[in-house]
Amino acid sequence: MKKLVLFSLTMISSFLLSQKFTIDTLLTDKISIRAIQLWDGKVWYSGTDSKFGYVNIKDKSDKKQIKLSDKKLQFRTLAQNKKSFYAINIESPAYFFQVDKKTLDFKVVFNDNDPTAFYDALKFTDNNFGLAFSDPSANQRLNISQTRNGGSKWIHCNDCKDFPYLEKGEAAFAASNTNIASFGNVIWIATGGMKSRIYRMRYKDCNWKIFETPFTQGTSSKGIYSIDFYSETNGIAVGGDYTKQSDNINNIATTNDGGQTWKIQASGQNAGYMTCVKFRPKTNGKEIVAVGDQHISFSSDYGKTWTKISDEKNLYACEWLDKNTLILAGKDKIIKLNFQ
Repeated sequence: MKKLVLFSLTMISSFLLSQKFTIDTLLTDKISIRAIQLWDGKVWYSGTDSKFGYVNIKDKSDKKQIKLSDKKLQFRTLAQNKKSFYAINIESPAYFFQVDKKTLDFKVVFNDNDPTAFYDALKFTDNNFGLAFSDPSANQRLNISQTRNGGSKWIHCNDCKDFPYLEKGEAAFAASNTNIASFGNVIWIATGGMKSRIYRMRYKDCNWKIFETPFTQGTSSKGIYSIDFYSETNGIAVGGDYTKQSDNINNIATTNDGGQTWKIQASGQNAGYMTCVKFRPKTNGKEIVAVGDQHISFSSDYGKTWTKISDEKNLYACEWLDKNTLILAGKDKIIKLNFQ
């Protein structure tokens, strides 16, 4: 465990001027973890080589890992409702795994055999409604799969006529399972590539709206990688260019009207490419953490300014356990930041 003191040479919040945090490694393993969930005092994860498991946050000796398949499936999604976890491998055929939270018994509840299937994200908005999406096939729409009965039955719309057409070269990134977000009855999906836009659906009615963004875009590696919403109106998007991770132009944006319009923040004044962003709990939407392959960064003013607080590398996913505990996962590890 190592203790880091946050310094700043500019006028930033008292948080960054005075706070300390410790970094504690919870798990090391030969695995790339792209999606995590927190439940029952544990970090639950899915990753490479069909691996799924947990580690106890307070007692890291309490851990368990299983393989959901004899095949070397690659998971970049993980979601939960009251009874089960759900994970989908990225490539075709895509298997929808249901894992019982208490027994860890698992089964495949749905298959997507579309040859172009590549699942980017999966989310439950409540106990019954879950939504997953895959890259578009020839129809130039994101392929949407959804459940309305808690995950026992899934419906795949391989030609979702309700979903708007994507531009040529527009898709979504299978980065950290966070280019989908929800708040209340609203769901947002973010895309990237040749176009980086926001798709919004209200009340599970499949009536999707599409909104342009000023985000960096125009090549297959550019765009929005992660979004988070503090309310139905206030949200943030981060990303950049995966192949040029130090690039930091037009890679952070905020909205205060539910995703209809976006304002670029801190362009040219941040640590570069980011793969996951989360609002810090109980800070009225002002404090935000974002993580990239090369850094952990923090904002105390709704994304207007950013400070790199750690050079920890190869982290992809992040989630607040509470106001003072941040869980992060990535290549070969899960770590915990304890803010003091």
